[in-house]
Amino acid sequence: MQLSDLDVSKTYTYADYLKWTFDERLELIKGKIFKMSPAPGSVHQLISGAIFAELYNYLKGKPCKVFHAPFDVRLNKRSINNKDIQTVVQPDISVVCNPLKIDEKGCLGAPDIVVEILSPGNNKKELQNKYEVYEENGVLEYWIIHPSEKTFLRYSLVENRYQASRLLTTGDEVTTPILPGFVLKLDELFAAANS
Repeated sequence: MQLSDLDVSKTYTYADYLKWTFDERLELIKGKIFKMSPAPGSVHQLISGAIFAELYNYLKGKPCKVFHAPFDVRLNKRSINNKDIQTVVQPDISVVCNPLKIDEKGCLGAPDIVVEILSPGNNKKELQNKYEVYEENGVLEYWIIHPSEKTFLRYSLVENRYQASRLLTTGDEVTTPILPGFVLKLDELFAAANS
């Protein structure tokens, strides 16, 4: 089977997704197929690696766990049945604090924090489609990093709606009430991408 064999106007589920064997990486958002960008570039990978390392080191010995793509996050508040799940995404980084959400296939339910690092060509999907599903499914914080502009934006869930932080950039530090004591220095993060 080839990706071109699929009818992109149809709605698919996680049960369908599990049967696909083609090489292209895909995400399902509300049942619709989204091709993932080609392999991320070096700047994207350096930033992703730096964030993952900071989170991994901070979380050692703590109940929350950090995962990096490819890692399936299945979102559906009403059912855990594969044939009912219509959203399967692969965030760049996910922090999951409830161990019951982690299984052999990835994460079933909303991570506490999702990090997306923008790549050329994927901004609309990240900023619009994923924003909606992350908000609807209760992801507590959605971090968006724009490497070329050296900016960081956090959406925090407040009364089931996202509220945006001010736009952070070089010189700012990222903290979160979800991980007390965690500090991500944006100077160091963006410097890692240029080394």
